[in-house]
Amino acid sequence: MKVTIYGVGYVGLVQGAVLAEVGHDVLCVDIDESKVSDLKEGHIPIYEPGLECLVKNNFQKGNLKFTANQQEGVDHGGIQFIAVGTPPDEDGSADLKYVLAVAKNIASHMSTSKIIVNKSTVPVGTADKVRQVVQAELNRREKHNLDFDVISNPEFLKEGSAVTDCMRPDRIVIGTSCSASESIMRELYAPFNRNHEKIVAMDVRSAELTKYAANCLLATKISFMNEIAGLSELLGADIEMVRHGIGSDPRIGYQFIYPGAGYGGSCFPKDVQALIRTAESLDFDAGILKSVEKRNKEQKKVVFRKIHEFFNGQISGRTFALWGLSFKPNTDDMREAPSRILIEALWAAGASVRAYDPEAMNEARRIYRDDKNLVLCEDKYATLKGADALIVITEWPEFKAPDFEKITSKLSTPAIFDGRNIYCKTELEKLGISYVSIGRK
Repeated sequence: MKVTIYGVGYVGLVQGAVLAEVGHDVLCVDIDESKVSDLKEGHIPIYEPGLECLVKNNFQKGNLKFTANQQEGVDHGGIQFIAVGTPPDEDGSADLKYVLAVAKNIASHMSTSKIIVNKSTVPVGTADKVRQVVQAELNRREKHNLDFDVISNPEFLKEGSAVTDCMRPDRIVIGTSCSASESIMRELYAPFNRNHEKIVAMDVRSAELTKYAANCLLATKISFMNEIAGLSELLGADIEMVRHGIGSDPRIGYQFIYPGAGYGGSCFPKDVQALIRTAESLDFDAGILKSVEKRNKEQKKVVFRKIHEFFNGQISGRTFALWGLSFKPNTDDMREAPSRILIEALWAAGASVRAYDPEAMNEARRIYRDDKNLVLCEDKYATLKGADALIVITEWPEFKAPDFEKITSKLSTPAIFDGRNIYCKTELEKLGISYVSIGRK
């Protein structure tokens, strides 16, 4: 099937590469000509395990193509995916200007019937807005009789495992009331629906809300565990023991109940805020979601507060080694990352930072330029040179079993602040290391 995807960001590029991998003819469109040129030359703009190989192989085969030509994009696919960004507006609501601009562009160039698919994460009611924009443009062109449908097909990808999630989805939500459109989408996704039924068909508005509800529930689990972690410290309990205790209940499970320094990335913070704003527009008090957001903002300050307390407020002039910059492992994404809150708090207190991350170094350079208070090091042990203490803020695999003797020999103070609870408290204490973690007395 011929498919056009607008936007070669995280969602669009992964979806396009995976659809091409199973044999569909995919054309990705982006207004950024330099980005299109880079992709044609094999330069991938984001880090995602397995994506680079997938893009290069399918580009060489001809299944995956890239263009900045809008007319070419509209002409190519009977299915037109909108996968552009929906950044937070000033009030936290999702900004739909890019989505609606693509919708208008499709309508201004289309000469045959199209299925327009909202793949971007958008508020409930966006499909109606897209439909209105398309119809208005067709009316302007006096193309009133051109047939089209607008579908909601939200993505459920996790950064760091997006290719796997896309190749082996646990569910495929299709929001439409048109049986013909549903049949075409079922044909498109048939290669991913062979082992058992994964397609969940529903009305458009339910599909739009499903995406927000899923992300907000996962964010709620994280904030809940971080709140219980704070209580654990005050009550003399161990949050890791509590986690095992409740995770063994199959009604709860172990996923997303790890205490830490707060969630970040492009999805959870933005989607929680957007659903809160949607609720407010309906005069509905989303009290739980507001508390989730508030707890997460506070949690991002916890590691700094622990450092401040440990050093009795004497932070100025100290140097800290920092392991991890991305908001989670297996990505270079630093959007809303706890590391940024920590780094900037340390700077404000007069400290400097020596940092390392396996993938996010270039992103850190882009964000902080050449700030003299941040030194980006070639490996994790290089960060320890002249450092007073070590902070771990991202649970990359290569940080999980370090040489602790090497660490203590280089630090002026044998102290580790662990924002992800990846080390054994008793083992580090036996080595004479002051170990400060989350939710453990």
